Amino acid sequence: MKTTHVADSVLQAALDLFATQGYATTSVQQIVEAAGVTKGAMYHYFQSKDDLLFAIYDRMLSLQKRRLEEIVAAGGTTTDVLRAVCVDVVETSIDLLPEGTVFFRSMHMLTEPRRKEVTQRRREYHDEFAALVAQGQAEGALRTDVPRTVLIAHFFSDVHYLSYWYSPSGPETKTEVANQLTDLFLRSITVEDG
Repeated sequence: MKTTHVADSVLQAALDLFATQGYATTSVQQIVEAAGVTKGAMYHYFQSKDDLLFAIYDRMLSLQKRRLEEIVAAGGTTTDVLRAVCVDVVETSIDLLPEGTVFFRSMHMLTEPRRKEVTQRRREYHDEFAALVAQGQAEGALRTDVPRTVLIAHFFSDVHYLSYWYSPSGPETKTEVANQLTDLFLRSITVEDG
């Protein structure tokens, strides 16, 4: 996808409309009217509503994957890296809360090829996260009495549930929430001394 002011305007209009009235009930005409562009201008950048939905989530997927790789490359102890990754994924999920909310409500409406691509990309992130947990387990720092898949699902269920309760105008900042959720997660999976 090429990016320009027009593409950004169309994407923002689609995000706003999908968030307020749902993907299925939003028409292309409503999107172009809200963006202040013609259908031809929209179709220059996006072939369909499906492309718009994918692009909304692609922004989040790409950012979180890039940040994960940067954090891992920076190094540190496994638990420090895992902590930084957890805080980052919560903060970026909050930063892109509308995108995540729209996507999780509408992912099932993507075409099969797009759904497969998203699933594959999410799996790549998951596998890198799981590798960190596995490394911590191998080092004896993280619990092994609970299957790794359960430990990971425990954390990501909190992340995916953010849109149901978190409000940027609420009492906690995104950084406070990210640290609190990360602390709860890491305390629950860390091997206790003694």
